[in-house]
Amino acid sequence: MRVAVDAMGGDKAPHEIVKGSVQAAQQFPDKEIVLVGDEKALQHELNAYGTTPKNITIYHASQVVGMDDPATYSIRQKTNSSITHSVKLVANGEASAIVSAGHTGATVAAATLHLKTLKGVRRPGIAITLPTQHGICLIIDVGANIACKPIHLFQYGVMAAVFGKYIYGIKNPRIGLLNIGEESAKGNDLVKETFTLLSNSHLNFVGNVEGREIFDNKADAVVCEGFVGNVMLKFAEGLAINLLSTIKAEAMKSFWSKLGLGLCKPAMEKLRAKMDFSEYGGAPLLGVNGVCIIGHGRSDSKAIQNAIKLALQLSKNEVNEHIISEVEKTNALTADIA
Repeated sequence: MRVAVDAMGGDKAPHEIVKGSVQAAQQFPDKEIVLVGDEKALQHELNAYGTTPKNITIYHASQVVGMDDPATYSIRQKTNSSITHSVKLVANGEASAIVSAGHTGATVAAATLHLKTLKGVRRPGIAITLPTQHGICLIIDVGANIACKPIHLFQYGVMAAVFGKYIYGIKNPRIGLLNIGEESAKGNDLVKETFTLLSNSHLNFVGNVEGREIFDNKADAVVCEGFVGNVMLKFAEGLAINLLSTIKAEAMKSFWSKLGLGLCKPAMEKLRAKMDFSEYGGAPLLGVNGVCIIGHGRSDSKAIQNAIKLALQLSKNEVNEHIISEVEKTNALTADIA
């Protein structure tokens, strides 16, 4: 199996991307990793390791999509970008997966354009893993689709159930619908209609989930439209960082609180690790005909290594094949829905 890595994408590219890819190549010596990007820059990075691992190769791409570039513009105008070439390697069957910590919108656009969606899937969705006191909670979608219809949210629930089952080993994942209240009459038309679809499906639907309940173990996966999901994700990320910083700042104000913080250090380190996005690698773009992992823009080598590991897991566990099978089961329920 070959994984195409967008080596020029992300705030810390190409250094941390190459470093993480080398670590992954050493961890998985039977897998191939293709670094896509400026050949000279990537070879310079690899030279720092002395001998390049035999399972790493370079695919030259002369352009880079900047974080400020409009997604559609970058795909149409920067046809030689590292993102586009990485996706095309998968589309042409020269790789099985892509990993990118670059422009999210461009990655989604390129994957949708060149890979297309899986049979029966209307729109792809980005699924992220949030740590909770009781384990994890999968959120889909967090930015791929901001103009959702009920059928899209319904299929997100189907894909989330497959991911939870085959990646996290949850036998019958509980699927929730993000809403402003638990009652079925709450929310706008989009969530009300989605509620009906999920209620009549074979999924283990547990009803509406309020934002605060995401961390209360009410559901293993929560479905929402991309705009709402993206805002929620960034709010949660900012809150986590601010909370840890505030605790440290307050503790430094007196000797006794400093001492207490020191005694709590092991627990605090475990908490910090649990909230560290690099532990999860990246977020899969579920629903496209190929494996696509989207990393955080600030991804370091650890995040890239884990993103490659996640890509291998999705391929090994045939997640896409299971999604197609599960979507097929819902055809009768959704046949007349646009």
